[in-house]
Amino acid sequence: MPPTTVRMGGYQAETSILTRALRRLAASLTAAPGADWQVEVIRDVTERGARAADLLAMVERGDVELCYFAASYLAGRVPSLGQFDEPFPVADRARLYADLDGERGARLAGDLEGLTGYKLLGFWDNGLRHISNRLRPIRHPDDCRGMRIRTLDNAMYSRVLAAVGFTPVVIDVKDLARAVETHAVDAQENPLTNTVNFRLHKTHKHLSLTSHFHGVSLLLANRAWFEGLSPALQAALPSAAADATAVQRQWAIDEDALCLQRLQAEGVTIVPAEEIDFAAFRAATGRTTR
Repeated sequence: MPPTTVRMGGYQAETSILTRALRRLAASLTAAPGADWQVEVIRDVTERGARAADLLAMVERGDVELCYFAASYLAGRVPSLGQFDEPFPVADRARLYADLDGERGARLAGDLEGLTGYKLLGFWDNGLRHISNRLRPIRHPDDCRGMRIRTLDNAMYSRVLAAVGFTPVVIDVKDLARAVETHAVDAQENPLTNTVNFRLHKTHKHLSLTSHFHGVSLLLANRAWFEGLSPALQAALPSAAADATAVQRQWAIDEDALCLQRLQAEGVTIVPAEEIDFAAFRAATGRTTR
């Protein structure tokens, strides 16, 4: 029989922990005993002229079999995914991972698969999101006023950022670095790894460790394609995905420390969490706990 083809798509550079996790998944699949996979990793669909956000439709149509993508982009279609978009969450990675690998994750997978054409293969850590900007240190909502901030296409993100004083601007990942470099926006919010990998810190010399959202990326496959696989391959893919998920999460933890060191070494002024008025930020967004 011919090998089973699987095309895996992403939208980040080779150094990204998400791209590296796709490579890990590809290696695990090709090494799986008794399974003949032909794997292509499309590292960054924007290099082929697509927007990053196009990747979701590409997988659902079957143009690409598998991708990772931030869960926040699907919250409009799958309302239960909106729980990842509550601002200023308690940063407890171990608890989050345990929940996602247990009943909570199973419920979310059921919701996703009932409302879309995807098969969920894993929850990846998309990082604690922090705010960088080119103008001044941010410690209080008053510091945000008058700034245009790039954010992703998610209604909750825009509402929260507007509530604390920003003017949110939705910009695709493909155009993020250009928007920062040209001052089309004054600020942006992302995990540290993205701020470094997209070289946003070359323009933004102020970064506040706000941890205002903890992003989750979904590892998604086209469900019809997955259900058409043989039983052996249907078992091999989730097993390889579980391995890649465990490794990706550890990389996410390690990357925070490495990126913080690099940002400091390259002259970025870091506002630590203890200098941020979280009570004021919570009050502005209607949150009473952190």
